[in-house]
Amino acid sequence: MVVFSKGTGGFLNPEEIVNEFGLKNGMSVADFGCGHGYFAFPIAKRIQPDGQVIALDILESALDSIESRKKLEGLFNIVTKRCDLERDNGSGLKDESQDLVLVANLLFQVDNEENIIKEAKRILKPGGTLIIIDWLENSNVGPVGRRVPKEVARNLAEKFGFSFEKEIKTGDYHYGLIFKK
Repeated sequence: MVVFSKGTGGFLNPEEIVNEFGLKNGMSVADFGCGHGYFAFPIAKRIQPDGQVIALDILESALDSIESRKKLEGLFNIVTKRCDLERDNGSGLKDESQDLVLVANLLFQVDNEENIIKEAKRILKPGGTLIIIDWLENSNVGPVGRRVPKEVARNLAEKFGFSFEKEIKTGDYHYGLIFKK
């Protein structure tokens, strides 16, 4: 029996999916549009004790939820930060400071997906990893309205100099793409 993370609506299994990320102790990971930490927590567990997840979101309520949960779980290698990732230098993180940037279920929600990818490139170390997970265009479940097709997401990342590495399994309703800077 597969158990899905609460809050993902049963459509994603972050605990399983992060196994595809190549995570190691000591990594620095930025979780763009982290929501309530569905990916931040399983990532934090895999990169401890020396790694750090920087959970970034525009919604204070989402970050408050992470702060409460990290205390309950004793996962203090998660740092929350409120920011607008659609703005230039929106994360406020240092250039080339991150080993991995995760953009999960975010592109369909934003108006300026180019700035999201540009910001990921700016903060990723040379050779760093960008992972994009989003809703399949033809899925009959999930949010209604705008979706960013897999090919568009791939072209967008490649436009900003990312090299496509591979596709990962994310379930029946999402695609997952891994790129290198």
